[in-house]
Amino acid sequence: MSQYSHLSEPDPELPSIPEMAGPITRDRIPAVREMFDIPLSKRLEIYKSRLPAESTYKLEDHQIAVEGGEIRVRIISPTPTDGEDSEYPVLVYFHGGGWVAGSIDTKDFDLRIYSVEDRLTTFNVEYRLAPDHPFPTGLNDSYTALKWTVENCKIFSGSLKKGFVLAGASAGANLVAAMTHRALKDPFFEHHKITGNILQIPVLVHPAAYPPEYINELLSFEQNKDAPIIGKDMMNVFYDCLSGPPADPDVSPLLADHTGLPPAYFQICGLDPLRDEGLLYERLLREKGTPTKLDIYPGLPHGFSTILRQLKASKKWEDDFRGGLKWILNPSA
Repeated sequence: MSQYSHLSEPDPELPSIPEMAGPITRDRIPAVREMFDIPLSKRLEIYKSRLPAESTYKLEDHQIAVEGGEIRVRIISPTPTDGEDSEYPVLVYFHGGGWVAGSIDTKDFDLRIYSVEDRLTTFNVEYRLAPDHPFPTGLNDSYTALKWTVENCKIFSGSLKKGFVLAGASAGANLVAAMTHRALKDPFFEHHKITGNILQIPVLVHPAAYPPEYINELLSFEQNKDAPIIGKDMMNVFYDCLSGPPADPDVSPLLADHTGLPPAYFQICGLDPLRDEGLLYERLLREKGTPTKLDIYPGLPHGFSTILRQLKASKKWEDDFRGGLKWILNPSA
């Protein structure tokens, strides 16, 4: 039994969630994309009472060149108020979706809210998706966008000195962790240090590459194999579509050397196949001297805050994210 097995006991508020009909196979990816790709017009009903007025921010889409094509980056910067310093910390966001789904719209409205209320310049990256663009395309796209952000953030009132934070959910958090390790060895970032990571329900180690010394700690992939929203079978399809070498630290950042990483904030779900790798990664960072902050959501599945917005825990998830962001920007407070 996992030492965290008690976290799998379903939350009393958790409703019954219908399973996707039929076996989870690669040919079901269009259906998965349909789940994620809800147009902004339909999301508006949920967000309209909370969205800031358009006069309080500036939104721009930019196409940037990447190897073999172009990708889109959406930048949102707050409108300066009287007497306010017009330079803001930078948050670069990478959406989830198992590397196969999601888009620049996935967290668009949330990032508008964060930009205005938390006074940030946000860069929302739309990397290309597997299986059409297998590993390492999505990672390389994201890394190119990260460098583009460094070179252009001042145009959008962004100041890396005030904060250079990478955030992502699920597969997006995997990209954040991999890029942060990569940047430690890249001379380009020597004078542009990443100052924090926000890792929401992160994917951190392929099950075929579990380190033997931690094999008895990584039990949630099997324990929560039938969890709602995303279980073991769906994760295996995502890995199959990604087509990355399991033991490559760019696929499995848990296998990398964690020395010198910036402060990291984690949001981990108890009823998630990925739970134990997230908790292990947080511990390994702490053991290397990295400041960490952790929030756990017992009995709740991967991605619950997006799909089950009516839950009290979903409101807590968002409040915790905002608190984690403030901590990342000032971890000594």
